[in-house]
Amino acid sequence: MGKPSLELVGETLDLDRVVLLVVGAHLRAEVADRPIAYRLRDAILAWMEEACELDDETLPPVDVVVCTDVWWLNNNELRECPTISVGGPGINALSAYLGDKVPSAFVVDDSLIVQMDVELTDLLACVWGMNHEQTIAAADVFTERYLDSFMRGVLDRLGDADVSG
Repeated sequence: MGKPSLELVGETLDLDRVVLLVVGAHLRAEVADRPIAYRLRDAILAWMEEACELDDETLPPVDVVVCTDVWWLNNNELRECPTISVGGPGINALSAYLGDKVPSAFVVDDSLIVQMDVELTDLLACVWGMNHEQTIAAADVFTERYLDSFMRGVLDRLGDADVSG
């Protein structure tokens, strides 16, 4: 049995086909981390366009949604979605929660971290740095090194593994 769908403004969001990018519900996170999350969203959409050979008439296999940690932590259905948390544990409760639950994939001591289960058992990742510039760098590392495998894991889980490359 799949997750329920959410009715949005004239559109239904199928939670079985959503990747979440989660930022903190904190003013600093809204100003600094939300733009990074939208950059990651754009990278995911570009990845899908290329890997899934999308054209103007083909919809992407998943929707990418940016939301705050409050939504993720308080909604059982959202916690089942593949998720990338953006921003440090000081301003993102999801990053704080996942800190000891998701292994480190890439670390630059006292600078930045990318946490992700590279085995893709859980489709969860965290990207953050000690400051804004380092959080951008962590998101770039994720995009360059881990986005492809993360998204292939998402599509495998959905049964849409027909991707190029």
